[in-house]
Amino acid sequence: MRQSSGRPADEVEAAVEAYGDMLYRLCLVMLKNRSDAEDAVQDTILRYMQKAPAFESREHEKAWLLRVASNRCRDLLRFRGRDEPIAPDELRACVEAPESCGIIEALTSLPEKFRLVLTLYYVEERPVAEIAKIIGRTESAVKMRLQKGRRLLEEVYRKEYM
Repeated sequence: MRQSSGRPADEVEAAVEAYGDMLYRLCLVMLKNRSDAEDAVQDTILRYMQKAPAFESREHEKAWLLRVASNRCRDLLRFRGRDEPIAPDELRACVEAPESCGIIEALTSLPEKFRLVLTLYYVEERPVAEIAKIIGRTESAVKMRLQKGRRLLEEVYRKEYM
C-alpha cells in the first residue's frame, strides 16, 4: 500500500528502524534538547516520505537522511535562537557507555559547526568525503573543522571534567 506521500509504508518503517537512533543521536547532540531532537527526526522522516528520492545505495540513503536532519537542526537553532544546556540524564540515556558522558556533554558545549562534524565523524563514523557532502563544504574544510573541534573539545573537557 502506497501512502499519499509517494513512499511505501514498509520502506518508511525500514528506514526508521535502520536510521532512527542514529538521527536522534545527531539531533540530540546538535540541539541539546530531547523534544527538539524528536521534532527534527520527525521532520526528517516526513521529508523522506514526501520527497521519495531514489537512492543509489543504502549509504546514499543514510547520507541523505543525515544531511536533511542536520539542516533541520540548523533551521531550528536559527529559528529558536537558543543554546540550552542538555540535561545529563538525557545524554546518559542515549550514550551506551557511562564513562563517555563527560565527553558528550563537552561536545554539546561546542559551536554547532564543530559539534556536527565531530558527531558525524566519531559517533556516526562517517568518512570525511561524505561529511563534506552532507554539510556542503570541501573535504579540506571538514578536516580543519575536525582538527579545531578536537582541540576545542579537549580544552572544554579538561576544564570541566578533569
